[in-house]
Amino acid sequence: MNRARTYAVSAVVMLALDLLWLGVIAPPLYQREVGVLMRAQPGVIAAALFYMIYLVGVNEFVIHAMPAGASRARTALRGAFFGFVAYATFDLTALAVLNGWTPFITAVDMAWGAALTAIVSAAAFTRAPNAA
Repeated sequence: MNRARTYAVSAVVMLALDLLWLGVIAPPLYQREVGVLMRAQPGVIAAALFYMIYLVGVNEFVIHAMPAGASRARTALRGAFFGFVAYATFDLTALAVLNGWTPFITAVDMAWGAALTAIVSAAAFTRAPNAA
């Protein structure tokens, strides 16, 4: 799978899963835990920038950084670690500086970042990650 294809696969999978999470599954949880902090409508430009930057990170630091011969499971594990660290950056900072950001939503969001990125990494996995 070439870079363009891994980027496309990772983008489709991430957007589909994150839209399901943010649009259907998690809204009651976020509303209950941090509703006072939420905007009426998400900032589309900021969201688009996040997805573009995050997908570069997943593709370059996880998928295409895997050594030749790496397994799908190992790629997913590295993706989970990358997602955990990336989401922790936001969530722990929010917990430190925002009134109303809760430890519970911090843990849930970090777990979601790890799971989402593991699935995205596994879906875009290729046996020849360093190929153009």
